[in-house]
Amino acid sequence: MENFWGRRFAALLVDIVIVTLLLWIISSLIFLLMAGLGIFSVLNYWIFIGAILIIVYFTYMEGKTSTTLGKRLFKLKVKAKDGDMNYKTAFIRNLSKILWVPLIVDVILGFIFVDSNDRILDKVSGTCVVNVEEQG
Repeated sequence: MENFWGRRFAALLVDIVIVTLLLWIISSLIFLLMAGLGIFSVLNYWIFIGAILIIVYFTYMEGKTSTTLGKRLFKLKVKAKDGDMNYKTAFIRNLSKILWVPLIVDVILGFIFVDSNDRILDKVSGTCVVNVEEQG
């Protein structure tokens, strides 16, 4: 369990870079459409589009493969305590990743109220993050 939180944080940073790159690609395509049609009011909703993309990325990756690209790189995996991961469980555990403040609160509450290396939404969703070597 050496440096477990460091690896989780590094995996999150990798995932943030991936999501940011996706957002840049999508925003460049949307900007071309906005410039062509003159509908710049779409920018008012960009934060919601970004939040949806973040939730979709983490929910899809963890619901389908129990890991994200960042977690896979650092040999981490999400495990449901009562069986296989699914999209509903992945969605619940990733709700706090919409913005930084809820994620920080989620981690702090996890340190205070949960006895393991889990965030509070891991407890709520019945999941935990494990080392791939330990899980097998």
